Amino acid sequence: MSLNEPISPPPDALGHRQRLRARLIDGGPDAMADYEVLEVMLFAARPRGDTKPLAKSLIRHFGTLGDVLSASVDELRVVDGVGEAAIAAIAVVREAARRLAATQIADKPLLSSFDSLLEYCRIHISHAKIEEFHVLFLDTKNRLLKHERQGVGTVDQAPVYVREVLRRALELGASNMIMLHNHPSGDPTPSRADIEITNRVIEAGQPLGVKVHDHLVIGKSGHVSLKSRGLI
Repeated sequence: MSLNEPISPPPDALGHRQRLRARLIDGGPDAMADYEVLEVMLFAARPRGDTKPLAKSLIRHFGTLGDVLSASVDELRVVDGVGEAAIAAIAVVREAARRLAATQIADKPLLSSFDSLLEYCRIHISHAKIEEFHVLFLDTKNRLLKHERQGVGTVDQAPVYVREVLRRALELGASNMIMLHNHPSGDPTPSRADIEITNRVIEAGQPLGVKVHDHLVIGKSGHVSLKSRGLI
């Protein structure tokens, strides 16, 4: 054998990869376990060899496939066996999911595309490990003008500055807003502070012609709409 001849993966590894690909194409993602989906994602990072051990190691370390996809570069690097190629493979899937979710709500009245809006919000903040406060600034037809993160806090609170939120709405020419934040604990039940700050923004926005349609609290176990609960 020539020393320059490319090394091919063992026949059993090739067969395993082909079977996984076939299950994904023919049966869809529901036909595969989370670690198997991750295995296929890592094929690009490891053209040769078995990606199952690394996929299982990542699931064990982070807990779920969603947590793996949401992990930061620094968090991924601490897992044994994860190199730059694996990080890139995970990052590109995460970015593709975000862009797909953004496409689903682009140029559409968000209040009539609520399921797409929720999916967009979940992808962006449901797996964040600290609390983040975001605002979706909308035009007169409730189409998205700008999505901005307004505050980052601790595991159980994020700062909300009423004046800054409304100043930014006026700068963007936004007529409407949807506020959202995550609960890293996983429980989306709104706190008293969540309700109070929402009402403060609503009251301050009224004389400026800026309306708050809703405040969504996103957790891993679901979501709560303060408007649907009659809390605002």
